Amino acid sequence: MSKIVDVLRLTRIEHSVMLVIAVVAAEMITKALPNWYILTLSIITPIFISMAAFAINDYFDIEVDRANMRKRPLVKGTLKPSDALHITVVGIVIGVISSAFINVYCLVIAILFGLLSVLYSYRLKRMLLWGNMYIAFSMSIPFIFGNFVVSSNISAGIALVSIMIFISGVAREIHGTIRDVKGDRKRNAQTMPIRFGTGFSAVVALILYFIAILISAYLIAFVHPFKYNVAFIIPILITDMILAFVSIGYLMRSSRGFYDLSRNLSLVAMAVALLAILVAPI
Repeated sequence: MSKIVDVLRLTRIEHSVMLVIAVVAAEMITKALPNWYILTLSIITPIFISMAAFAINDYFDIEVDRANMRKRPLVKGTLKPSDALHITVVGIVIGVISSAFINVYCLVIAILFGLLSVLYSYRLKRMLLWGNMYIAFSMSIPFIFGNFVVSSNISAGIALVSIMIFISGVAREIHGTIRDVKGDRKRNAQTMPIRFGTGFSAVVALILYFIAILISAYLIAFVHPFKYNVAFIIPILITDMILAFVSIGYLMRSSRGFYDLSRNLSLVAMAVALLAILVAPI
């Protein structure tokens, strides 16, 4: 039982749950939920691709996680690096196979992100902004994936939601690189805070969050099914307020306590935003 818990911690299963919510929400916004068979496959794919992505990330990041004092299974030794590799291979294979039974669009997305997840952990995360953009794209792609599960055309609502999530995801990742400056310096990573300083990086993140907030306002004013939808407006306003607090805080504070708090708050904000997007078409 303890090993199962360690596997779930290694693969950040809570992120898989959020991806599933995004896929289901996109399916309902675009058209409607598919039949139970396709729906099940569309859930399996993001779960296992996401699990694989986190497993391979921790495999390459053992020393960095030690430097940043993160108590993850590979650092603690409760799982072996070989376990992470096995989980990565199995996760990508299951994710790609399940997507192949949906349609060719979903298959291409699954293959692309399976490969990108490995490339990110191996190389992209060390490159200025590329790693940040990959993570942000991985947060928005479930909406695009869900759209293509039920339609061969991208809807306007899904396109705007994906852009909003992508922009806020880049901002959140920039904040992450501010938190992880110590470990990133040890591995010679070219992150924005290392190249341009934490102050400049915090300003960029603030601007990006502000743009994402403006997109959310546009959705409320003009785009179905979000237009004047109270079920969407209330939680999305909560999200906007949390993100504004976090982004302003990064300009004013630099304590480890605030960094830990902001990480959790931004994750809560993303979860609330997903909930808002999910309930909007109901």
